[in-house]
Amino acid sequence: MFIKRDTQGQIIAVSRDRSEDCSEEISDASDELQSFLHPQNEALSASIEALKSSDTELIRVVEDLIDLLTDKGVIQFTDLPKAAQQKLMKRQTLRKHNHSLKLFAEDSDEEMVHLP
Repeated sequence: MFIKRDTQGQIIAVSRDRSEDCSEEISDASDELQSFLHPQNEALSASIEALKSSDTELIRVVEDLIDLLTDKGVIQFTDLPKAAQQKLMKRQTLRKHNHSLKLFAEDSDEEMVHLP
């Protein structure tokens, strides 16, 4: 593939054949070329990353909500489907293990660090 760049160095045209306008050769697999040919992929990737980040935050909210409802006696942990119980138990175990590896814990609601 051959490309033409603007004065800022951005790709503005692509050709399969070398021409007066498109004289710079570039690999078909080049990230820069792929971004030019498929600009929506970058926006889609950014959107997917934002959703993943949001999902992670929402998962923690759901876990806290389940803890609150079970602590208040509104629901019993055993009322949840077995698969949900197993996933929650696994996440609790992983969080406890991760917390025990830290030298100090951070409070995400406040900008303070609390020593254990």
